[in-house]
Amino acid sequence: MGHTDATYETITYEVDEGIATITLNRPEQLNALDAAMERELLWVWDRVDADDDVRAVIVTGNGRAFCAGFDLSGGGFDVMERAIERGTEEVRPGDIPRDSGGLIALRMFRCMKPIIAAINGVGVGFGATFPLPMDIRLASETARWGIVFSRRGMCMDAASSWFLTRAVGMSKALEWSFSGRIFDAQEALEAGLVHSLHAPDDLLPAAREMARSLISDSAPVSVALNRQLLWQMAGAAHPMDAHRMESIYIAERGPSPDAREGAESFLEKRPPKFPMRVSADLPLAFPWHDEPAFDRRRGRPSA
Repeated sequence: MGHTDATYETITYEVDEGIATITLNRPEQLNALDAAMERELLWVWDRVDADDDVRAVIVTGNGRAFCAGFDLSGGGFDVMERAIERGTEEVRPGDIPRDSGGLIALRMFRCMKPIIAAINGVGVGFGATFPLPMDIRLASETARWGIVFSRRGMCMDAASSWFLTRAVGMSKALEWSFSGRIFDAQEALEAGLVHSLHAPDDLLPAAREMARSLISDSAPVSVALNRQLLWQMAGAAHPMDAHRMESIYIAERGPSPDAREGAESFLEKRPPKFPMRVSADLPLAFPWHDEPAFDRRRGRPSA
């Protein structure tokens, strides 16, 4: 049986059969991002990674929207005020506040579990960039997107200038981000932004089926390593970087109980039962790269 956690203000968190479902839950505000949601979308991934009973994550929205972007009900983009209200990092006079969407995207980038987006409705601004660090994106046939920052006098958020080109290529990313136009689910599918389209009532069942297919016969530690290898190496300068990290992991995983179980289950023609846990058994060299020190006054990493 699944269970729902009621400790959140702007999201819901439910775990059922090894799959956590995170639902943006401000339906009257079209799930727009306020300071409380920023905090909760930062903290929830620590919970996901620490719970070995969670093997995969689905992210969706409550109501008719996925996410309408940054909550503009205060009348503008006062990022310093929002950072202070969010309260997740120290902000001093003269500092450059960090983009909340980027903080969330980078935390998802470091996640050790597969993340599936179930985009149930409109996603604009942050609502369009938030799913980019997720591994597989499914969408309702009625979903729409807009990389609308140019139309709001702003620039892209959530590290999307890195993620978007890796999803759809440079030309499409430039066209969408320059124009800020709204585009439909079919265009998103053709561009490779989403994996598949579904009738609204079929979206969450399809996302759960996708999640089950990713984890049913896979070793949790191997999934964590492969997720990080693929994401980290998307920006590598040379394939030698990939070869180096893969060699380290192969040398450590080869004699592991997981590898022994993988071989034995294959030879015995039975489903595997992998014993190792993400919370306790990651290799010492796991690429959990700390972010470089961020100098707010210069707006670039410190030397």
